[in-house]
This record gives sequence, structure tokens and C-alpha cells, in this order.
Amino acid sequence: MNISLFIAYILHKFGDDVFTLGLYQCILSFLVACFVAIVSIPVIIKISELKSLMEKPGERRSHSTPTPTFGGIAIYAAILIAYFLWPSIDQTEIYRANLSIVGMTILFFIGIKDDLVGIDPTKKLSFQVLAAMILVLFGDLRVDYLYGILGFHHIDEVVGIILTCFIFITLTNAINLIDGIDGLAGGIATIASGTFGSWFLLTNHFTMACLAFTMAGGLLGFLRFNFSKTSKIFMGNTGSLIIGFMLAFFAVRFVSLNASYRYEPTAFFNAPIIAIVILIVPIFDTLRVFLVRILAGRSPFSADRNHMHHILLDNGLSHINATIVLCGVSLLNTIMFLLLHRNISNTLSLIILGCLFGVYMFVSFTLKMRAKYVSATPRRRRAILRRELQNGITGKRIIDYL
Repeated sequence: MNISLFIAYILHKFGDDVFTLGLYQCILSFLVACFVAIVSIPVIIKISELKSLMEKPGERRSHSTPTPTFGGIAIYAAILIAYFLWPSIDQTEIYRANLSIVGMTILFFIGIKDDLVGIDPTKKLSFQVLAAMILVLFGDLRVDYLYGILGFHHIDEVVGIILTCFIFITLTNAINLIDGIDGLAGGIATIASGTFGSWFLLTNHFTMACLAFTMAGGLLGFLRFNFSKTSKIFMGNTGSLIIGFMLAFFAVRFVSLNASYRYEPTAFFNAPIIAIVILIVPIFDTLRVFLVRILAGRSPFSADRNHMHHILLDNGLSHINATIVLCGVSLLNTIMFLLLHRNISNTLSLIILGCLFGVYMFVSFTLKMRAKYVSATPRRRRAILRRELQNGITGKRIIDYL
């Protein structure tokens, strides 16, 4: 049966209940994307092994055996197949959603090159800007209303374009930076895309909801292998770039749609804060490592083992336990904020986020000190304790522990 006729039949069957049809389409898209990822990844693993396209262990790597890094290909294929399989119910968002596929495709090929032979950071950044500007200029996608945060409401068009582009670059690279242990980037992205997709669905933005659930399904299929001991695969830069880009798209559209419909009961009057909370782990971790590197006199883009997931591993947690902790933090903050957000203003919410970041810095400081102490020999531990008691902790040494 022709798909269009099938959709028409379903519409006739359900009458005006378009929400039910949208719900079914999201569920089917999720399942199809998950299926495509699951059946395609074994093929990618086999080809990677035959062609020796494996990532070897290293000082900053958290794996001990050569592992394929092209899981992003399966995620990309899953999104495309599951999204374009059905006609769109919601025509208002289809052009903008299709433009996001264009931007994602640009970053897909950049990621492939980066995984194979490496790419100059400036060139990679340039293509990220290009992908974002396609959506900003052709899709009229931008943040132009700040909901009264720190007294700001409507902002200038040029400022809005720059801010939107900055959000895309920041979130794209934030996901790339947390992709250091099994399941972390994929788990955080699955939670975030499922959360954004649920809001899009409940507010009848079915095209956006379908795209978000499609990505969640592809990620779930990927995670089945990312956690495997016998058929492990990483998403690579290919996966982290396209996932970060799509999450930025969902976040910006979430903020702009809430601004457009801010007088309706389904809208959030503090959408920017909620978007930050949904992506709190990659945002906080990226902000922290950049701040620490700058305070230490190094480039914020210099490589090290200073991310929170590295600190948790150094404290004895396994990959899966560290991922559960960080995904749990993300999920708990999202749920708590969605339950309490109507009782606090946007400026106060921003202050609370600042306090949470301070807690995050303190916890990382404490855990890093503990990791240095626990990993030392008993004699070394006594020496560390004596030195701390005699000298105290100076500002420079606080930065070292951060």
C-alpha cells in the first residue's frame, strides 16, 4: 500500500484526533531508527575490522583494546531512514527540519574525515558555523527573546543571529567533549532528545517531535553496542558532531517556539533555563574544563584528562557506573526543575544555576583530591597529608586539583 494512502486511511480512521496519529508516528519512527542502528552497526564493525579502521588505546583513551569509531554512521542512517519514511503531519516545521538534515549532513562528512585522517580545528569550526548559518538564514531560526532574564526581553536581530550561532557551536562541541566513556554522550543525548521530543509532541509540533524521537531511537540502538563487551563501537566525531548539532537545533527551536506561544498554557516562561537544565552535564563540564585550563594558563582547547567522567573513573567507578551517575544527575535536575520552575523567576533560576555550577566545581575539586590520594601508595599518602597540613592549599594548587 502507498504510504500516503496509508496515512490518509489512518487520518480517516482517527478523524480529528491528529495527536494520536502524531504519537503513533513518533513511536514508529523511534522503533524504526532503533532497528536500523541495531542491524547496521554489526556491518560497520566488520568493515572497520577488515580495513583496520580502529581507534587504538592511548594515554587519554578510556579503552584498552582497538575499537571501531564509526557508530555515528549508523546513527546518521537511522535518523534519515526513520524520519523520511513517513509524510509529515505538521507542515509548518517541515522546511526548517529538512534544513537541519542539511546541516547535519555537512557535519557528518566533516566528522567522517576527522575520524579517518583528522581535520584542522579551524576548518572544523568553520563548517560548524556554516551548518548553523544555514538554519539561521534560510530557516529563520534564532533566539530573539530572552524572557526577562537579567532584565532582557527582545534583542536585536544581529545579536540574535550571533547568539544562536554561538549556541550551536557550544553545544556541538560540548557533546563532542563529553564523549569519553561508554554511553555518556549517547545517554545524555537520548534523555535530552526524548525530553524535547515529548514537549514538541504535547504541543502538536509533530515534525519536530518525530525528528527528536527518531534520534532517540537511533541512539538507543547505538547504546546497545556501545556498552557491549564483544561488539563494542564508539560513535566517533561523526556521531558526536551530528548529535550535538541536532540537540542545539532542538534547544533553540524549543526556546523560540515558547517565545512565539508564550501566552498559551503549554508554554514555559523560562524556556532558556529549562533548555540549559536539560543539557546541564555537557554545558557544566565544558564550562568547567575551559575555565580551569584558562586559569592554569593553557589553551581552553588543550587536551587533558580533566573532564568529570575522567575524575569519576579515577575514583574507581566503571564506565557504566560513571555514565549512570552523570545521566542520573541530568535526569534528576530536569525532573526537579520541570516540577518547580513555575514558582521562581528567570533571574532567580539563573542564580540557582550559578549556585549549582559552584557545587559542581566543589564536587569535582573534592573528587580529584580524593583520586590523587587514593591512587597513591601508603607512604605517598602520608607525605601528601603532611604537605597539605604544613602548606595549606594555595590558589594555584586549587586550580591543579580542579
